[in-house]
Amino acid sequence: MNLMTSTDKPGIDPTYARISLMSQVTSSVITRSPAEVVRQSPVAQAPNGICFASSGEVSVAPSDLERMVAAVPDTAAAALRGKAYYFVPLTVNQGDETVIADRYDVALSDDAVCHRNLELGDSQCVFISTRLMDDKFSVAFEFYINVGHAVVEKAGVSREFADLVWKQAEGRVRGETSLDATESRKLAMEPGPSAEKHKNEYFAAAFSDAISIYLLSLFIDVDYHDLRERDYTLLAPAAMAERLRKVAELFPPNPGFEFAVHYKRRG
Repeated sequence: MNLMTSTDKPGIDPTYARISLMSQVTSSVITRSPAEVVRQSPVAQAPNGICFASSGEVSVAPSDLERMVAAVPDTAAAALRGKAYYFVPLTVNQGDETVIADRYDVALSDDAVCHRNLELGDSQCVFISTRLMDDKFSVAFEFYINVGHAVVEKAGVSREFADLVWKQAEGRVRGETSLDATESRKLAMEPGPSAEKHKNEYFAAAFSDAISIYLLSLFIDVDYHDLRERDYTLLAPAAMAERLRKVAELFPPNPGFEFAVHYKRRG
């Protein structure tokens, strides 16, 4: 199943040794506080109103970054007012503090996180580590996962979507869209006083997952099986297509973006 868009050793000379040493010192990784990065990074605003910026040696081309942000439909972007997304090389935990590295560094990567949400002044700033990921597919998905959660947190879960996924769950459809959705669905199907709570958690997880995958498919061609994880069974393609079509009804694509589902022939 594809979720398609409209496309896309002789002796060492002391002189050279000194030059090499100076080069290493000059190229040392610079870390800044998130507040410094915010002050020093010009913020752009996409046509959908989302504010974003990049700082340091990020792994995504500026044109791809602009289209990635612009792919979020206006109706979904409305829930992101007051947020600003900063695409940086590495967001690093140093004790109780967070710092931003200006480029990738192996020594810092062990303490780096995929993203960090921070309250700075009147804004909610989201720092996304682009150099922890292999390609624009991974960076985009990290961004869209954050957007999906933000939309659900702000706007809640669509009743139509909740009815759809519960019908699928009752029909014992195979798999799910994330580990959170898998676990909460299992708990929601068990009788007991907490069943309703787990059901609402399931709806929220499934909705944010579907939004994220839908947004990814607006930006780049997606082979659905590339989303497979070892910790859970991926939702059956036909059921996923139903969810994504419902999300597309709720959040129609912006001009210049298209959503379509294509099935691969076996053999």
